[in-house]
Amino acid sequence: MSARPDPAYLARAPHAPRAMPLVMRPITLDTLDALLAIEVRCYTHPWSRGNFIDALAAGYLAQALQTPAGELVAYMIAMAGVDEWHLLNITVAPEHQGRGHAVRLLHELSRHARATGAECLWLEVRPSNERARAVYARHGYVQVGMRRGYYPACDGQREDALVLRLDIGPDRSDRRPRHDSEGGHGLV
Repeated sequence: MSARPDPAYLARAPHAPRAMPLVMRPITLDTLDALLAIEVRCYTHPWSRGNFIDALAAGYLAQALQTPAGELVAYMIAMAGVDEWHLLNITVAPEHQGRGHAVRLLHELSRHARATGAECLWLEVRPSNERARAVYARHGYVQVGMRRGYYPACDGQREDALVLRLDIGPDRSDRRPRHDSEGGHGLV
C-alpha cells in the first residue's frame, strides 16, 4: 500500500483555499477601533473602549491574531493572579470563526501562563454559549462553580456564569479544584 494519494483522486479533489498565515501581536491603542468593531458584532453586551483601555493600562496580557496585512481576526485579554491567570475576553470575528483561532489563543495563554509559573487558568462563560463551552471542555477546562446573575442579558435580565478551571502546573494528578468553602480561592 502506498502512502501517496492516488493522482487521479488529486485531479478530481476540490482544492480548499490555502489558509493565510496569522501573526500573534500585542493589542495596542492603534488596534482598538478594529477590535471594537468585532466586539460589537459578537456580543449583545460588548466591552467598552474604556474596558480595553483599562486592561492595556493595567498591563494585562492582550494578544491579537492578525493577517500579515494587519486585519484583526481574533483577540484575547487575560490577567495574572497569584499562581494563576484569568481569561477575561476571547473573541473571534464572525467571518473567521470555526477555523481554530480561539484554540490558538487558548494555547498561547496556556504557554504564557506556564512560562510565568502559573498553576491554573480560570474563565467565566455563559451557559447559553454552547459553542465556547464545547471548545473549553475539549481542552480540559472543568466547571468548578457558578456565578448567579453575572452577565447582563437582554431586556434587563441577567445570565449566570459558569466558572471553569484548567490545571496547568506540574503533576496535577493529586490535586482537585478548591472551592470557596475550602478557604482557597477568591475567583470561585
